[in-house]
Amino acid sequence: MENNQNFQSFEPYFNGAQDGGLYFTVTYLDTDCGRIRTESFDDAGAADRFASRCIADEDGWAVIDAIPANERRAAA
Repeated sequence: MENNQNFQSFEPYFNGAQDGGLYFTVTYLDTDCGRIRTESFDDAGAADRFASRCIADEDGWAVIDAIPANERRAAA
């Protein structure tokens, strides 16, 4: 079984990420302490590299989610 997901499934979202429309979260198992943790990235490539490092261990796993960025309201 392959340990990483097919990142091409995120390709339609990359255009939105370039204009600040998306950010990426990596949810992963920290095998050092046994806890599930989450990290956020503005760049899909950085999220993929981080997730790849998380699954280097036999028991490690990581999930990448593309999240739409919320627009912030300007202060009055």
